[in-house]
Amino acid sequence: MLSELSKILFIVGIVIILIAALVWLFAKTPIGHLPGDIVIRKKNFVFYFPIMTCILLSIILTLVLTLIFRRWQ
Repeated sequence: MLSELSKILFIVGIVIILIAALVWLFAKTPIGHLPGDIVIRKKNFVFYFPIMTCILLSIILTLVLTLIFRRWQ
């Protein structure tokens, strides 16, 4: 039981490191300001809806998770 817990904690740690690396890499790219993202600016109001960014991230996550879960079957 302890060995399974250690494996789970190890995997969670690796996932956290990967997420941190992705955040660090995407901080340097204009991922939140893609063409197709909606920005409405008024005098005292700014509305920002990153629709293309959401679609792109959804496609990337779908592909990555599909590849991961196909290996485990």
